Amino acid sequence: MKHGSTRCSAALIRTSWTASGNCSTVCSTISAKAGIRTVRSDTSHFKCTIDGPVARIALNRPERKNPLTFDSYAELRNWFRDLHYDDEVHAVVFLPNGGNFSSGGDVHDIIGPLTQMSMKELLAFTRMTGDLVKAMIHCGKPIIAAVEGVCAGAGAIIAMASDLRIATPDAKVAFLFNRVGLAGCDMGACAMLPRIIGQGRANELLYLGRSMSAEEGHAWGFFNRLAEPAELEAAAMEMAGRICAGPTFANAMTKTMLAQEWSMSLEQAIEAEAQAQAICMQGNDFRRAFEAFAARKKPVFEGD
Repeated sequence: MKHGSTRCSAALIRTSWTASGNCSTVCSTISAKAGIRTVRSDTSHFKCTIDGPVARIALNRPERKNPLTFDSYAELRNWFRDLHYDDEVHAVVFLPNGGNFSSGGDVHDIIGPLTQMSMKELLAFTRMTGDLVKAMIHCGKPIIAAVEGVCAGAGAIIAMASDLRIATPDAKVAFLFNRVGLAGCDMGACAMLPRIIGQGRANELLYLGRSMSAEEGHAWGFFNRLAEPAELEAAAMEMAGRICAGPTFANAMTKTMLAQEWSMSLEQAIEAEAQAQAICMQGNDFRRAFEAFAARKKPVFEGD
């Protein structure tokens, strides 16, 4: 799409939205029958490298601080949907590129065209962006966001929707939607951010649209740890490696329950966890852990 263009953006959203539903269904069938890889590394709108059980991805427009476009939104959403059915990738590291994580939606490729759309077209877009967050939550793999430099708007949402976050000292996170005349309630921010940093702090960021420094983010629990820029990727990969060395089926169960229990009462959550744990107890990794403990060895998990 050309910069400033207002043509066919809604059609692009509708086309990618309609096609993507069939993709996940097909991938589900293929994976169930053959157990093959379902995610691609030859992506068009972001970089993807798969190293064994870890997938590394990064937006790929560093000269403009990695803004998102209609195409990159759709491709990321489809990639995370397909990841749910991939048995070979066990963790994802979302990296910065060129010293920045993401500046959010591209002003020329997204913001401009949105001002010319109908309500129906706008709703198709906002639902598509929300579908990216839902795909990240339901992909079954822990996601680590390695944040450097600018992390704003939809970029901040991607970091928020990740399971773990590491930042460089210069990282700045801004949920700046109200600074462009929009509500702070975008892509699940009003539901998720208060759970991470607390209601009062979330209110401040969403009402003011101000940046949260790396130091604040670490103190408030948004960032799990800080790392120098030269060490950021290694720190994220080390964390991913530790996750992948664990019981991957059980990790997927943990991610599922973390998402599902948001809408449960405590009594419902305890029952759901009882059933989830009973399922894991039927797995071979549970037996392997017991046998390793009895033999005074470190367990080697295989994810089944």
